[in-house]
This record gives sequence, structure tokens and C-alpha cells, in this order.
Amino acid sequence: MKTPIIISATFKQSPADFIVTERMDIDFDGTGEHLWLNIKKINMNTVFVARLLSEWAQIPVRDVGYSGLKDRHAETYQWYSLRLPKKTAPSVDFDDFIADKLQQDEKIEILQSHWHGRKLNRGTHKSNYFTITLRDVQGKVDDIEAQLSDIAAHGVPNYFGEQRFGHDGGNLTKSQDFFDKIINSAKPYKPRKKDLERHGMLISATRSHLFNEILALRVANHTWDKGVTGDVFNLNGTGSVFTAQLDDEVRARLDAKDIHPTISLYGIGDNKATDDALALENQVFNDVKYNTLIQGLQKVGVKASRRATRLLISDMNWQWIDGNLGLNFELPKGAFATVVLYALAQNLKEPDRRQV
Repeated sequence: MKTPIIISATFKQSPADFIVTERMDIDFDGTGEHLWLNIKKINMNTVFVARLLSEWAQIPVRDVGYSGLKDRHAETYQWYSLRLPKKTAPSVDFDDFIADKLQQDEKIEILQSHWHGRKLNRGTHKSNYFTITLRDVQGKVDDIEAQLSDIAAHGVPNYFGEQRFGHDGGNLTKSQDFFDKIINSAKPYKPRKKDLERHGMLISATRSHLFNEILALRVANHTWDKGVTGDVFNLNGTGSVFTAQLDDEVRARLDAKDIHPTISLYGIGDNKATDDALALENQVFNDVKYNTLIQGLQKVGVKASRRATRLLISDMNWQWIDGNLGLNFELPKGAFATVVLYALAQNLKEPDRRQV
């Protein structure tokens, strides 16, 4: 992986500098008790909007569906669903309902509505399309464009983005404390319903961190986009994984980007990796500094799964506007735009949004 060529750039100076459009492949049936809403929101996170919608519709928040979490400091276009058994839309106008509930920099608008027979479940969307502006870009234009071409052609290491770990990585600190309590308790792990979301966030952050540590090893030894013996492979664009001998045919498929190596998202069950691939993973999983995290994941009983080491970018293009770099690209669900940006820029500076 090449060193990022942009020395520094300003990121998310305004919500319009980071636009995310959720792409959904669905045919609405026009029947059923679920009202699907396509919503434009600015400076509002996904969960907060779900709670607003539950209050507006006077339904439990569990009856509000959404597919994925979107950035708060952004302009985002996202689908939600509301379970309304009487198939009657809320009587109160939405704009009137939210009039006194938003901060000055927050905006929300319902763009479309459709009735459908099913709730919108997590992971339903196919991809996200990003329109990003980097300002105050420090670097040589020719070199930047060469690296953009390389990223578009070859992809980037499929790290989990920093937002997975909370503000200043706070979720990892909380995870350490969370698992420490769990493994030192004589009781089996049985979370209360109200704790499920918070616990899930900490478990996810932990598995993501361990994955990133292993991926960093494969970036360092130049195998993040190449196979090693014992690898488990992912068929591009699917959740399918399989084992195969690292022969000329597999190497050709890797070069063609038809398949990718994978790394374990730690959990109980068969890891599937063997030989050199397993040895790389065990450098992290057997590291004493992660003992608490590993034992904690075992006790909560999360099942092992796998994630590709390589992220391919679709429909990538760019343009220069008054010295600012405009980027457009599509990523599959579960991928992070910031990972693409950090493959390009050494330092991304965001405005200080702390309250004075």
C-alpha cells in the first residue's frame, strides 16, 4: 500500500462536503402495514431520527426500521420504515411535529413515502454513494490524480473506519471495562433488553479492532490483496466465503479481483483459516494484551465470521473546483468512506464542533 500523497486537507467543513445516499434495490408492493420513508437529514444521526419518528407516529422505537448507520455531520439520504398496523399515516404533519425539536444546524425532510409488506431490516441496502469535498488540499495535483487512479483500479485495505470506535476511540476503553466485568462474573452472560444495543456496539467495536490489527499485519507484509497459504476467500460482491488451495487459478482470480482474502471477525466456531493465514491471525488473537477481549467475546458467545481484506471502489471519479477536490464513489454496505480518504490523505482536519 502506497503512502498517502495528500499531506493534509480539510474534511467536513460543512454538511454539504460529505453527502451520503443510501442505495436500495426494492420494489414496493403498495400494501402491508409498513410505511417506508426516504428522508434527507443534515447534522442528525440515524438513531436520533428513528426516535423522532417513533414519537411522531406514536409507536415503539423497535417498530422503526432502518438499514444502516449514517454519519451525523453530513447530508444524508436514508430509508426508514414505520410499522403502522392500522395502515394510517400519522395525523400530525411531520414538519409541524419537528418544528420545535431541532437544533439550529439540524434539518430533516421526508422526500418519498411508500407502503410495503415488510419492515426495513438492518443490512437491507446494497450500497452507499458518496459525494465528498476536500478543501485546502496540500499536495501536487499530478501525484494526487495518479494515486486516485491507483485506488480506483486496485482498491484499498478494508479497514473498519474510526467511527466504529466512538469519539477518540472511547468504545474500545469501554469494551475493556465491559469484558473485564463479564469474565470476572460467575454468572453466564444474559443481557437485559435495554442493554442489548449498547453491548452490541461494544462487541462490534472489539471485533473490528482485532480485525484492523490483523489487517495491518497483512498490509505490512504486502498480502492484503494477495493470498497466503491457508486463506479463506470471499467472492466479490457477496457474503460467500470458501477455502481453496493457493494455486495459479486462485492467484489469477485474486489478480482479476473476482475474489479477496478474508480475516476472521473473532467469535466462537470454526475459524476456517489454516497455515500462514491462521498464524497471522493468531499473532493478534494470542497476544496477551488482548486476553480480556478474547475471553469476553468467548463468554458472550458471538459467532465467528469473516470480512474481506480488500475494498473495491465503484464509479469513482473526481474533479478540481477552485482548488478543492471533489470525489464521487460508491461503496458496498459495511465499508467506510473514511478508509478510502485515509488511503489518499495523511491528515484530514475536521472543524472543532465542541461547544464553547
